[in-house]
Amino acid sequence: MLTGKQKRFLRAKAHHLQPIFQVGKGGVNANMVKQIQDALEARELIKVNILQNCEDDKETVAEEIVQGTQAELVQIIGRVIVLYKESTDNKQIDLPVKG
Repeated sequence: MLTGKQKRFLRAKAHHLQPIFQVGKGGVNANMVKQIQDALEARELIKVNILQNCEDDKETVAEEIVQGTQAELVQIIGRVIVLYKESTDNKQIDLPVKG
């Protein structure tokens, strides 16, 4: 679980990122979850854009992705979800220490 301080740190880091996935009419599927997992392993911090035609609400989409990828939900801004997952082989982000 991320602390408030860690989330603030990640939000600042994610600010300049462009969303690399889009969730549309089909919602979240297994293939998308797999691709997001791979992207998280490579980058640790990503944004996912929810398109207007997506039938699920953004909280549902975020929950499905988080459960599927075991990632941490950093934040939801408008229709953009920011996700973080520490990489096992490619660690790039040093989080502030808890406490």
